[in-house]
Amino acid sequence: MKVYNTLTGNKEEFVPLKKGHVGMYACGVTVYDSCHIGHARAAVAFDVVARYLRHKGYKVKFARNYTDIDDKIINRANKESRDWKELTKHYIKEYSDEMAALGNLKPDLEPKATDHIKDMIGTIKKLLDNGLAYQTESGVYFSVRNFKGYGKLSGKNIEDLESGARVSVDEKKRDPLDFALWKIAKPGEPSWKSPWGEGRPGWHIECSSMSSKYLGQPFDIHGGGKDLVFPHHENEIAQAEGAEGKEFAKYWLHNGFVNIDSEKMSKSLGNFLTIHNILEKYEAEAVRYFLLSNHYRSPLDYTEQTIFESQSAVTRFYETLCRLPKPKKIKSPSPSSETEKALVEIFNNMKSRIEAAMDDDFNTAGAFGVVFEVIRLTNKYLDETKSEEFCGWLSHQWHEIQKMLGNIFGMFGSQSEKYLKRCKERQMCSKGIDETKIATLISGRLAARKSKDFAKADSIKKQLTDMGVELRDKPDGTTDWKVR
Repeated sequence: MKVYNTLTGNKEEFVPLKKGHVGMYACGVTVYDSCHIGHARAAVAFDVVARYLRHKGYKVKFARNYTDIDDKIINRANKESRDWKELTKHYIKEYSDEMAALGNLKPDLEPKATDHIKDMIGTIKKLLDNGLAYQTESGVYFSVRNFKGYGKLSGKNIEDLESGARVSVDEKKRDPLDFALWKIAKPGEPSWKSPWGEGRPGWHIECSSMSSKYLGQPFDIHGGGKDLVFPHHENEIAQAEGAEGKEFAKYWLHNGFVNIDSEKMSKSLGNFLTIHNILEKYEAEAVRYFLLSNHYRSPLDYTEQTIFESQSAVTRFYETLCRLPKPKKIKSPSPSSETEKALVEIFNNMKSRIEAAMDDDFNTAGAFGVVFEVIRLTNKYLDETKSEEFCGWLSHQWHEIQKMLGNIFGMFGSQSEKYLKRCKERQMCSKGIDETKIATLISGRLAARKSKDFAKADSIKKQLTDMGVELRDKPDGTTDWKVR
């Protein structure tokens, strides 16, 4: 199994520090506002990493934090004349509910920054003792130039950083590159006691302290969005390694951005898409499929077309399951046609092919390609003259593979009929389609066909097509339909 390590810039063999065990930390969210589709991508990506490692037999200890004290939180609370604790509690619950809706498992640990102030103070003391931090009247700062190796994750060097560095008017640091470990509180701000005066921790120190507390140092995997490589993760390394004098994390994994119609998502451009917004329009499994449809390190472009295609893909999966009879657990039957031979072969190799894709740096797109190859072949067979016995065996294979897909990807585990019904109702509602009217038109078309009035039957079909309704005539003379 290989993973791409941002720290080395190479794809490397994954070897845990302790055989059979994996410690993994992913940066969570700052809880001052509703989360967007980019936050969802990071959460889903690392949920699948944890799921797959467990599928491979590892005992995974997965931690993902909440930043519940920050300038953004204080500013938002002041703007709304709202208690900052109530604000963070509200958005923690909202995020947790949305992650569950998207099919994510709860991490083993979800530490909050405000519950670990003492741990952060302890880390800052070590940095001061090691000559890597200093105190001023505005707080305690990390001395970047005193830490050898700064920039090793991001590839940035001190000279380049120096040219673009700025100092805020209320900061009293010695060097523009230095960053806050502890901020002295301003009047009215939330604060905690410390040896350097009442204040609050800097953002970066939170993750260094919490990850090391729960996973030890070093631990195996540190993950987060690509935007966190610098300065957040770079500063985490400097703090943790500067305090303890040893490696912080072995493998660094970063997911790519989500763009909206090929543009970077931002509130100023008016293309800011929250998780709540998208779940109102589309099924959660369709959203999850979209987020996993590209390799996690690649950029992902959200458009109405791409999310519609994702919903269509998930719908096709469940439609295929609905075509299968009750599963029969029998030995592999002797195939009597080329399609049956192909199906026996593909199911014999399906688990190993999905694992081969996932072993290659968690290539979900490659794994989905295998799944839809099987869907295509299954539907081809069901359209042909088929054996009842083989269909029962085929259904059992699908039942077994569905369980594996659910465990690894956190999807494809719904009851097919219920999913398709929900999806149809949602689409009808969004397009203002009346189900009773559809049924009447389909009945009229069937009657026209029986009376050989094919012109009228074709006219009704066109009317339905123009409404966004796709028909499928079945061999028994009935007609299924779905919203396109």
